[in-house]
Amino acid sequence: MVLKTFGWSFAVTAAGLVAAIFYGGWAAFGIVAILCVLEISLSFDNAVVNAGILKKMNAFWQRIFLTIGILIAVFGMRLVFPVVIVAVSAQLGPIEAVDLALTDKDRYQELVTDAHPAIAAFGGMFLLMIFLDFVFEDREIKWLTWIERPLAKLGKVDMLSVCVALIILLITAMTFATQAHLHAGPQNKAETVLLSGVAGLITYMIVGGLSGYFEDKLEEQEEHEHEQEEEAKRAGKPVILLAGRAAFFMFLYLEVLDASFSFDGVIGAFAITNDIVLMALGLGVGAMYVRSITVYLVRQGTLDDYVYLEHGAHYAIGALAVILLITIQYEISEWITGSLGVILIAASFLWSVRRNRRLAEAGGDGGSGSDEKAQVSSGV
Repeated sequence: MVLKTFGWSFAVTAAGLVAAIFYGGWAAFGIVAILCVLEISLSFDNAVVNAGILKKMNAFWQRIFLTIGILIAVFGMRLVFPVVIVAVSAQLGPIEAVDLALTDKDRYQELVTDAHPAIAAFGGMFLLMIFLDFVFEDREIKWLTWIERPLAKLGKVDMLSVCVALIILLITAMTFATQAHLHAGPQNKAETVLLSGVAGLITYMIVGGLSGYFEDKLEEQEEHEHEQEEEAKRAGKPVILLAGRAAFFMFLYLEVLDASFSFDGVIGAFAITNDIVLMALGLGVGAMYVRSITVYLVRQGTLDDYVYLEHGAHYAIGALAVILLITIQYEISEWITGSLGVILIAASFLWSVRRNRRLAEAGGDGGSGSDEKAQVSSGV
């Protein structure tokens, strides 16, 4: 099972490391290896969230996610995206930007750094909306009940997550952005942060809204075919999964989500190297493992067995969103960012294991149960 799921990742790792040796020797080999670990550590929470969405899609769209999706992730976000942001920020043509990345790496890194406020605002707002929509939803199973219970009550207010996100964006623009020194002036930077943040919010609402709409339409169809589904279950056939337009917009949502998660990895990679070739190799290999981990979680049913993993991943998303917004003004080590996400997910995993043991001792089901039972079992 492990070899089947991670086979392509192992093959791409070997190819990437060999290519690095031919490109720049053993020094390049070490850089690519470090970038690979960095990408996995920063994006593990992405894999957990992806798994929660991917398990709703049928086998065909899961394969699309692993084939076309990985091409978008590797070539789009890890290779093309660094060039695009430089081209846009420096008002250069795509060919000129590529030439700059290959011939004047220091200048290229400088331009990417100048574009960071816009990138951080866009990605931070997109991820923040994911976190807010999660914690404002009243869920049967809660992890940190002392936080999630009152937030779920507040979540009954319509559009609260959007209002909170816009308030945070406004505070960010009026504090961090206006304090930072920029040749074009602090007011321009505040405007850039506001526009980019609003763009991230709009992107989330459009893509998430479309995927939610078609998912609801599919659920309505499933309700009409409930009797047929029950017969299929009794016959041992799989439950109907997302397909067609619903799966397409879910796929689109996954790709935008992956893009937002990759912002910190791409920017953090410049702290290690400004060589676009090594960056693409290292981050591309790491992206393959994120895809494989996602599929492994789906096929093993890990999210059903360890019910707090999704909670931990969304808290990691919230932390990453805040960190991205803070980096508009202050530098934060990418290792801190990655470690924080790993710690939160590891904690949620350990809490899930403890919950399952307590439910097993009580004769309960580790994968389900009432909110009260889950709270007693979790000990929070």
